[in-house]
Amino acid sequence: MTVTDQASRYLLACEAFSSNKELPVFEAFRRLFAERGLPGAIRSDNGVPFASPNGLYNLSKLSVWWLRLGIAIERIKPGHPQQNGRHERMHLTLKKEATRPAGMNMLQQQARFDAFISEFNTERPHEALDMRTPQDIYTASARPYRGLPEIDYPFHDRDVLVTTCGRICMHRKKINISIVMAGQRLGIKEVDDGIWLVSFMQYDLGYIDLEQRTLQTIDNPLPNKSSGTPRTFVGMARTASRCGCIPVTGWN
Repeated sequence: MTVTDQASRYLLACEAFSSNKELPVFEAFRRLFAERGLPGAIRSDNGVPFASPNGLYNLSKLSVWWLRLGIAIERIKPGHPQQNGRHERMHLTLKKEATRPAGMNMLQQQARFDAFISEFNTERPHEALDMRTPQDIYTASARPYRGLPEIDYPFHDRDVLVTTCGRICMHRKKINISIVMAGQRLGIKEVDDGIWLVSFMQYDLGYIDLEQRTLQTIDNPLPNKSSGTPRTFVGMARTASRCGCIPVTGWN
């Protein structure tokens, strides 16, 4: 997994994982946010763990967590890696210099990544940065990471907790929402007889018809652009060491 700051090209993280499972990626981001603060937005491709092809509005548990932290989500169009072009160019250099050949084990590969980070940030000037290095430009975010803020729904009738299997219970009926929302608190509001609006934070997810016991989704409520926010990019790629690539938005 790699994370870069868009404004300065600073390589914030490059970690070798044996798979693209969410848990180690969660932990890597927690460490990064605690050290560097929260970005304004994260741009990613549409692959796991940043998105989920079967999740509600293609959300994953990781991207739901980003939303909870107030981080806007941007996604490139499928099959358009050029929308993450700056990050992809860095990733090509990373693969050429730090993964060919790959390390004999994860520790060796991580040592190669760490050496690349140091050189990339401190020794390589960029023409786009007026021949300065990323370290000369980069500043940490002013938004500190303090864990998840509480959610409340003052304009809804009540709130409900999504179960570990992705359901909510209403009037003794179990209604599927999405497994990616497990553990999240949603707001519900009756807008017609037996019809309930379901919201997550400020985003309206759709309507529940109690007779049909289903969530009827609406147009994707999640904006794909961050307004006025400096952009950082995220993407996922595969190497012999399974390095996933992530650019991130608005870290400074």
